[in-house]
Amino acid sequence: MTINSLSEQVPFTTKDGSTIRSILDRTNAPVQNQSLAEATVPVGQPTERHFHKLSEEFYFILEGTGTMEIDGEEKPVAPGDAILIPPGTWHQITATQTLRFLCCCAPPYAHEDTFFV
Repeated sequence: MTINSLSEQVPFTTKDGSTIRSILDRTNAPVQNQSLAEATVPVGQPTERHFHKLSEEFYFILEGTGTMEIDGEEKPVAPGDAILIPPGTWHQITATQTLRFLCCCAPPYAHEDTFFV
């Protein structure tokens, strides 16, 4: 049985610029097919627009408000919103109030699967 406490996870910065605390992934559990992390995006520091060739992502907004952009379409996001980001789609999230959200990736998040330009 694997149980990881969020409070014990060390934050790091992903290639897109968000601050992540990995809850369950290949670095801290016997994960094979997905990953779960808490992400924080402060006001004035949007993630860098990017895509993943392999990973499908879900974001679930816990706190804050912002704008989610996927392939040029923008929509406001707030607590309780769930966002689907299919593989290969350009995306960026911008905080109007500091955002805290859960991010699930399948296959698991990898820096090598994050692309810019």
